Amino acid sequence: MDLLLWRHAEAADGRPDLERALTPRGREQARRMARWLARRAPPGLRVIVSPARRAQETAAALGTAFETLADIGPDAPAAALVAAAGWPDAARPVLIVGHQPTLGETAAMLLGTPGRGLPVRKGAVVWIRSPRRAVRDAARLVLVMEPAMLEGAPDRA
Repeated sequence: MDLLLWRHAEAADGRPDLERALTPRGREQARRMARWLARRAPPGLRVIVSPARRAQETAAALGTAFETLADIGPDAPAAALVAAAGWPDAARPVLIVGHQPTLGETAAMLLGTPGRGLPVRKGAVVWIRSPRRAVRDAARLVLVMEPAMLEGAPDRA
């Protein structure tokens, strides 16, 4: 199973937290990453998104249908993301658009390093693969892609 974890792009500060919108830079980060994902994501990708506006706007850059799931909103536990994805037995690949630190904690848990969440920058994608459905502890990191790594990225911050 392929599980892609996409942290929402840069968002404006403010309250209420669920209403924070992407900044112009965040919209550009989301657009670039969406274009990159569209060319590389596995076929049949199921997209699950946090209800937070910044995550919704990030996912919308893909231009495809997605599901909104309240259980993976800000401050959700890593176990909620794993359950939402159906890891490792989902019939198709899953992309979750969510928040830090939960995404990093989820990645670390699946990769066998719980308690040491991976740092996931705004707009970045972490791609994890479980090569065989029968082996629960066989997860491996495929890649981490940050918006600044993509051609034409406006900065390295």
